[in-house]
Amino acid sequence: MEATHALWLLAVPISALMVAALARRIGLSAPLILVIAGLLVSFVPGVPEFRLDPEFVLFFFLPPLLFSAAWESSYLSLRENARSIGLLSVGLVLFTTIVVGYVAHLMIPGLPLAAGFVLGAIVAPPDAVAAVSVARRLGLPRRMVTILVGESLFNDATALTAFRVAVMAAAGAGFTLLDGTERFLFAAAAGTVVGLLLGPPLHWLRTRLRDPLVENAVTLMAPFAAYLIAEAVHASGVIAVVVSGLYLGHRFTQSSAVTRLIGHSFWKVLIFILESVVFLLIGLQLPPVIDGLSGYGAGELTLWATVIFVVVVLARFAWVFPTSYLTLVSRPGRRREDGVDWRARVAVSWAGMRGVVSLAAAFAIPFATETNAPFPGRDLILFLTFTTVLATLLVQGLTFPMLIRALGIGSARERYTDTVAEAGAQHAAANAALRRLEELVAQEPEPPDETVVERLRQLAEHRQLKAWERLGGGTGPAGEEVPTSTYRRLRREMLAAEREVFVRMRDERRIDDEVLERVLHELDLEEAALSRE
Repeated sequence: MEATHALWLLAVPISALMVAALARRIGLSAPLILVIAGLLVSFVPGVPEFRLDPEFVLFFFLPPLLFSAAWESSYLSLRENARSIGLLSVGLVLFTTIVVGYVAHLMIPGLPLAAGFVLGAIVAPPDAVAAVSVARRLGLPRRMVTILVGESLFNDATALTAFRVAVMAAAGAGFTLLDGTERFLFAAAAGTVVGLLLGPPLHWLRTRLRDPLVENAVTLMAPFAAYLIAEAVHASGVIAVVVSGLYLGHRFTQSSAVTRLIGHSFWKVLIFILESVVFLLIGLQLPPVIDGLSGYGAGELTLWATVIFVVVVLARFAWVFPTSYLTLVSRPGRRREDGVDWRARVAVSWAGMRGVVSLAAAFAIPFATETNAPFPGRDLILFLTFTTVLATLLVQGLTFPMLIRALGIGSARERYTDTVAEAGAQHAAANAALRRLEELVAQEPEPPDETVVERLRQLAEHRQLKAWERLGGGTGPAGEEVPTSTYRRLRREMLAAEREVFVRMRDERRIDDEVLERVLHELDLEEAALSRE
């Protein structure tokens, strides 16, 4: 039996990776396909129930996902859009909690208002993984993507704090609105302090280790340490993770090049695995959710699920449009610059897919109250949470790319501006490198070999020209291949020829595998640089 369970546990990540790989190959959203696959597999006879352990999910999955997103986010861009992000990550979450709570209380017979608020807090925070991946792939304006990312970084903290307060009220702990407000403010402030206190020593340690593997190992431990320390002092572990990730990510330039290369690849693989597994697990949760619904009719369950889904969607529209308008009115000079019009507001309003945090919170609802009575509506809240998550992922997730195309939202001008700015920066950097080269040549006791100096000059000039040439799409006025494109194409062929020689010499036992690994790594780094260019 234990071996069978072990095989099933192994089958989950393997299946998740296979489905995610297929979705990426055919160009579909991996989170959506994974949820559908998990949902279909859950009905197959013989498949065991996979129950989400909320504490395991909140500790094992959430910290690295949030930390990686914070690390890759721009602290400066988030700061510039702090008002919009705060209105979504705090204001919208609380607004959705209240609206859904009252609707559920009035619609479902016997459901206390506090239990309705529990449901509202659970379904309030969107999971922007699917929305942001689509937004970036389709080229949405950077400010919209920044706002969606910032919302997903901080809304979980608001929702989880509101959830805990609502659970205590529903369980008869005697919490008041003032108590809840104080608890929320303390958790947010203390979580921020923990993240800020943890960031500097970790950064100091990373910059002095001088070992890329150890540096990245320290970075891997950072989100778990921040979460545990914050939760131990009853602060928001989510905010602590996000703040520490922003602090360290803003200073990643002070690490070595090798550390950055290893870290970038490692985090990409880790997040791909975690996201694949967690979205497959969402789909596998249906059987345990249905088990506790024998006392309800199919018709009323369908009605309640539909109403809650519609309320969640409409609440986001009702909040985004007026608050975004007020934000623009307060800063009218940014309207034309950011291109935030009604189409962008529609896109942001529709990007409200829910995810694993909602399910983890739902499964964390206690089975009994303070008086040992069953928690009011626990099984029904689990069901409505699952249907809301599933409906947002399928309905909004599947239609989000079509909506963006229909609205005609794009960032072609933004990409052109970025390329012009990069070309100017490359030009200034190359000039600085050439001046430094001349200074070093003049300081040498003996004049260096002219071929070495000339090669360095050519390299600087090549980097100086590549961004300007990219403004033409990689071709010249008559469609001919520009010099940098020719250089990359020919150099890749040369690298392939070098690899063949090294591999053949290894096969003939003229060089050892260790030598092969070392030289191939050098060739791979150069090819990666060519691909980046």
